[in-house]
Parts: sequence; structure tokens; C-alpha cells
Amino acid sequence: MKLHELKYSDGARHEKKRLGRGTSSGTGKTSGKGNKGQNARTGGGVRPGFEGGQTPIFRRIPKVGFTNINTKNYTIFNLKDLEKLNVSEINHQTLAQKKLIKSEKELIKILGSGTISKSVNVKTNKISKAAQQAIEAAGGKVEVI
Repeated sequence: MKLHELKYSDGARHEKKRLGRGTSSGTGKTSGKGNKGQNARTGGGVRPGFEGGQTPIFRRIPKVGFTNINTKNYTIFNLKDLEKLNVSEINHQTLAQKKLIKSEKELIKILGSGTISKSVNVKTNKISKAAQQAIEAAGGKVEVI
């Protein structure tokens, strides 16, 4: 097989419809556009999204701002919440077992409201400086993951 021997298979290509070539051609006179009307005129037709006068879909749906898909939502715990838990280590697994978070994939942030008296080891995604100082002052350890 050579390059000049290549041909399209039957039915792969069809000839372009030739408009306005006499009445017997099937697409003569009005060239398949019918008689008169907006779509028969040069430059005629309607804008994209026009629905014949009906209120278009883009005006029917509510406009409620936009949702930022890059936001990170943290589940917040204070020191007073950690004081109530009777565990020596606080991490995603222990909080999920106590059913304080829905899944272990949730992001956790610990804030410094309240006091903590017992020594706990904390593994969290974020922690405030006040909370970290209070946990370390009570003899605990903080690890940010």
C-alpha cells in the first residue's frame, strides 16, 4: 500500500449540500430556509439562550453567590472540651470513637478557651498558641499533623 493508494471507505464522507442552485435541486430558491421570517433573513436567528420569549433557564435558577471549593472546614474543640474527655491521647481516632467527629478524615482545630489540668498527648491539624502553651504547661505534648 502506498500513500497515493489510500481512499476513504464507502459512506465515510458525503458531499456538501449545494444551496440555491435551481428549483429542481431540492434546495433551490429559498435554499432550505422556508418563506420569510426571522430565520430566512440574512443575519437572522435568535441569540444563544433565547427560549422564544419564555423566561430563560439562566434567569429562572437562583443566584445565591458562589461556593469556594478550596475552603477547609475545621471541627473546633476548646480546652474545656478536652478536659471532659477521659483519655490520655487525643487524636482523630479517639474523637471518632467517642462520636465527637463523623469520620477520621475531618480536620480538627484546638482553641484555648477554658483550662486543662491533666497531661494529654494531642495530635491535631491546627492549634492556637494559647492552647498549645496550656497543654504543655500541664505536662502534655502537642503534635501538628
